[in-house]
Amino acid sequence: MNFKIKKILPQIVTLLAVVFVFGFFTFNAQVNMDNRGIEFGYGFLSQESSFDVQFSLIEYDGSHSYARAYLVGLLNTLLVAFIGIIFATVIGVIVGIARLSPNYLIERTAAFYVEFFRNIPLLLQIFFWYFAALRALPLPQDAEAIFGVFFLTIKGLFVPRFVWENLDIFFYSLIAAIISIVVIRNYARKLQESEGKQLPVFSISVGLLIILPLLTFLIGGVSLSFEMPVLEQIATTSFKYTGGLGLPPELIALTLALALYTATFIAECVRAGIQGISKGQKEAAASIGLTPNQILKLVIMPQALRIIIPPTTNQYLNLTKNSSLAAAIAYPDLVLVFAGTALMQTGRAIEIVSITMFTYLSISLSISVLMNWYNKSIAIKEK
Repeated sequence: MNFKIKKILPQIVTLLAVVFVFGFFTFNAQVNMDNRGIEFGYGFLSQESSFDVQFSLIEYDGSHSYARAYLVGLLNTLLVAFIGIIFATVIGVIVGIARLSPNYLIERTAAFYVEFFRNIPLLLQIFFWYFAALRALPLPQDAEAIFGVFFLTIKGLFVPRFVWENLDIFFYSLIAAIISIVVIRNYARKLQESEGKQLPVFSISVGLLIILPLLTFLIGGVSLSFEMPVLEQIATTSFKYTGGLGLPPELIALTLALALYTATFIAECVRAGIQGISKGQKEAAASIGLTPNQILKLVIMPQALRIIIPPTTNQYLNLTKNSSLAAAIAYPDLVLVFAGTALMQTGRAIEIVSITMFTYLSISLSISVLMNWYNKSIAIKEK
């Protein structure tokens, strides 16, 4: 009985301390707000925002509500986080493997990249890409076409925009292809574990991702056309591109800085994971006739991933949270649009900051849950 009390008592004390601290600050905030005549509530979210946003993934103008403005900022944050994570992962894996290359030039170049980008403050890198690199680009009327369809100017990157018909059928085909790939990968893994046979999973996966969507164009009624960006003169000396898809320089600068910075840490995670595999396993794999590519794919990476995934998850979380630095270059993310402009207009500091904090917390927890699930799925199953 005494043992149970000693075990439960610290937990009860800790819980009471947390409740007391939270209650104290809540009561103190309520008293101060009452003294100043400030009301607490989230009804302002339905009010008209009365401000515009320069870049939005959904339809938005000043006549929409603050809730709509919040959604605009959230989607812009998710966009830069998603693109940044993809580029950071690709660059990080390549650089991490390059750091272990026997080629001196490749290894030194990768090492220089890591040491250079990870030792410069991220905010300074964002400033460099936005105020230095992208500001040196030509004006729209002076830009030369890249491959005849892309235009990189001081006002952003302009690319053709896809115009779809029957897009839902195309998405269904992609979902079917992904489900088929998952089933085939599981079957191939079980076949390899039970009989030692290997299926060309990568080739089959690529084939499914190409063939099934292609069938929707041939027999599913899906059609695709391109809307090209067109240069138009809007004033005597002012030009802009209309049509197509325009990516603002703020998004480009922020994505480049986040990806290049975070990739250095992912590269070190990859290098540590590969080096964590003993040399004896590599030699044993080579002794049974496996090629270097097979050794990397079948022996090294399956084990290295168990070392790589946990610290890489931290880097994904850091990238997502570091995207809040976008406010420094006026990229309309959640912090600038909602915790910046909306807060200044409404004065609802507690409500808006709490919503913003909860949003970042939810995004981070979602990434953690997904990565932890993946890490658990590749863990060694002891029998």
